[in-house]
Amino acid sequence: MDTIINGRKLFVQESGDPQGLPVVFLHGFPFSHAMWRPQLEALPAGLRAVAYDLQGLGASDPGDGQYTLEGHVDDLIGLLDWLSIAKVAVVGLSMGGYIALRALERNPERFLAAALCDTRSEADADEAKLRRAAQVKEVKEKGSAHFAEGFLKAVFAPESFELRPEAVALIRGIVAATTPRGIAGTLIALAARSDTTASLEKIRVPVLILVGEKDQTTPPDAARAMHKKIRGSRLEIIPGAAHLSNLENPEAFNHRLFEFLGSVPRP
Repeated sequence: MDTIINGRKLFVQESGDPQGLPVVFLHGFPFSHAMWRPQLEALPAGLRAVAYDLQGLGASDPGDGQYTLEGHVDDLIGLLDWLSIAKVAVVGLSMGGYIALRALERNPERFLAAALCDTRSEADADEAKLRRAAQVKEVKEKGSAHFAEGFLKAVFAPESFELRPEAVALIRGIVAATTPRGIAGTLIALAARSDTTASLEKIRVPVLILVGEKDQTTPPDAARAMHKKIRGSRLEIIPGAAHLSNLENPEAFNHRLFEFLGSVPRP
């Protein structure tokens, strides 16, 4: 369904038990809520899932192409208010994890637990900022479908192209259908995001950290660094997966995620 949050159209999908533990799923760049299909289709009883398309991506309004991570946090909190959800468990992958970490830093009172997947707390170093600038130029000049082909190789393990062709096709289709404006604007927002490392030791809700063993974008070492700083956190390495661990090994990912969510105290 479409809804208006902070003056912008966001596409939102709800599933599961309306009276269950509310869980919001935040997708990565430059995807949509559809990347969570293996999790939403396997949702166990007792969970209320909310998955939505971030501003500029999926079926949400691309607007003027000027986005910030802070604006994405505003949208998350605004959506929770619109849904009358006081406290929620958040599951964020990659960019979704960046948003979750900033939201935990800024609005800790709204969260019951967090699953941080294939993500990191550090802001972009100069090398990464320059790489994103080059990608902005590429997608504007050559289009989203061209951008998708190079991007796929960066986020999937080489063997996933043979073992998980349906996952590769899903992501290829999502990225190719995204507007260049949405991709470029999100790249700039990612390059400008704040560093949340200093706030990790202040997190007081249960935290699960998941990362693909072959992730080159946000590698296991980045996950281990967060694990050391977040008191009582749990770290799980997903075998055979790279950056999109929820799609490359959904069986292992779902087992660990749903076991964790099942242990979260209900409000």
